[in-house]
Amino acid sequence: MFGTSGVRGRVGEVITAALALDIGRALVADGADTVVLGRDVRESGRTLSRALSAGVTECGGDVVDVGVQPTPTVARSVVREGADAGVVITASHNPPPDNGIKLWAADGRAFDEDANARITTLVETQAFDLAAWDELGEYRRQEGAHAHHERALRESVALPGDLTVVVDVGNGVGRVTADALHAAGCDVETLNAQRDGRFPGRPSEPTAANCETACAVVEATEADLGIVHDGDADRMMAIDERGRFVPGDALLALFARREAEAGDRVAVPIDTSLLVADALADVGAEVTYTPVGDAYVAAETTNSDVVFGGEPSGAWIWPEQTRCPDGPLAACTLAALVSTEGSLAALVEELPTYPIRRDSVRTDSKQAVVERVGELVSGEFDDVSTLDGIRVETESGWFLVRASGTEPLVRITAEARAETDADGLFETARGLIDRAGEEIQAN
Repeated sequence: MFGTSGVRGRVGEVITAALALDIGRALVADGADTVVLGRDVRESGRTLSRALSAGVTECGGDVVDVGVQPTPTVARSVVREGADAGVVITASHNPPPDNGIKLWAADGRAFDEDANARITTLVETQAFDLAAWDELGEYRRQEGAHAHHERALRESVALPGDLTVVVDVGNGVGRVTADALHAAGCDVETLNAQRDGRFPGRPSEPTAANCETACAVVEATEADLGIVHDGDADRMMAIDERGRFVPGDALLALFARREAEAGDRVAVPIDTSLLVADALADVGAEVTYTPVGDAYVAAETTNSDVVFGGEPSGAWIWPEQTRCPDGPLAACTLAALVSTEGSLAALVEELPTYPIRRDSVRTDSKQAVVERVGELVSGEFDDVSTLDGIRVETESGWFLVRASGTEPLVRITAEARAETDADGLFETARGLIDRAGEEIQAN
């Protein structure tokens, strides 16, 4: 039921009020006495949050509703309230017809596989004990989560007051970034700042293709920096002062190098560029690989020598602050970096570049396809990892084939130190997927 980012899907099909009700019940059956609840701007979130709240309270649990907030704001509220669990009703960067339910542990990180499995079993077996009429849980609305998050940003980051920053909120809930930077004295211009779960300004996912308008505005206004968020603001991507979208691997390398010292480790997913490992080697630190998904990265940051974790898709985790990917915190940290060390374009240009190819293949048999690819490569390549999907190392580079945790897609990543090698590895991976799909259909 749960993928790498909770349970997501089309409203009325995969995501229903009945499911939300049962997940609320399951949280209490799993031991949660108090649950913090928040949601993004999708209109369907009203119904789903009410249903989930009803499930919690009718089993005797209490609900603290912080309202429409960024995912990292809700995760921080779980810790601040001393709650046992948290829920965000969000489909993050998915399209408007979708919604989702993501669960958070008491320490502010996403539920891991074991915890999600427990909830799944409780929902499937309907193993709930409903409370008596006079033992129902309480519901209360908690104001001030936004202000607490903004204050935490100011306290944890030396915010600059001399930058011009364009913040593309993406019609989502990430206004706290603009508020924090503005309060510090920055000249802030917002784009798509009106909350609208239809995401009319641009698709919610902050990719280069979706952020062309923001890039143009940064260049035209001669801003120092551009910030873009997804719908629930757990992701943050950036635009340099020349109006160029900064690749996620480059941002990950910059953040990692800023945080790590000799002997430290940085947690990254298995599809991360060689660039990050090379950047850390320069300071005597190293990467530790995880399966793809911020929950896996967050889990690795519980080790004392892991000082930072991130994903090229735009999720950034500073474990001393929060184990939830915090897009506003990343935005403020990047602004501080640019203010003290110079232009973002110059910082990125100092990094080596390796050709990396990423694409997806749509299929309703994603797990079967990946499993068959694993069987195919086992006899053709010597260095194969199954940490998450199938990663193949060669003398010229590597490729990864893995099933998406949230969509009916098989992801392909290939990287090498030469363009032709990257192209060749990508075509090899694509060919293996096509072959696997054909064999599955034939059977």
